[in-house]
Amino acid sequence: MQSTLYRASHWLALVCRLVAGIALIGLLAVTIADVSTRYLSRITEGAISLRVSGSVELVSYLMLFALLAAMAASVEKSQVVVEAFSHRLPQAIKNRLQGIYFLGFMALGLILCVGLLDSAAAAARYGTTTQDLRLPMGPIYQLAAALSLLLGLRSFIHALLGILFASGEEAAHGE
Repeated sequence: MQSTLYRASHWLALVCRLVAGIALIGLLAVTIADVSTRYLSRITEGAISLRVSGSVELVSYLMLFALLAAMAASVEKSQVVVEAFSHRLPQAIKNRLQGIYFLGFMALGLILCVGLLDSAAAAARYGTTTQDLRLPMGPIYQLAAALSLLLGLRSFIHALLGILFASGEEAAHGE
């Protein structure tokens, strides 16, 4: 069961890294295109006047997706352990404490997911769109909710690994 949980967590992390990478590449492409077209307009004194419409909006949503996906992808690696409180505790107890800590991240991911799904439903019901590009907000909220769910799911997997398999050193370090 332990190896199955590790494999599931590993594959979910790969999906999250892929989403984060695509979002970051998109973010960089929009930023480079926006800066380049502004510079081109400036050096040609307005003769070439190309603009990237909604660049600030695109960058902000791509940043949201990149951050949520990166958080979900690296939840087990991003925990700071305060050694002042736990340095004398046996490793099994440290692993269990870390598992309980992951339950908090699971709750955070699930609360974000439920809130974002509620926002997606409201956006779909009222036809809410983004300010500049008039993109529907529902799918944006749904993708953010899915990434938050992945954060909760990966946190739950690592909480189980920390609590149920606390004696192993790999439960604390993720392999």
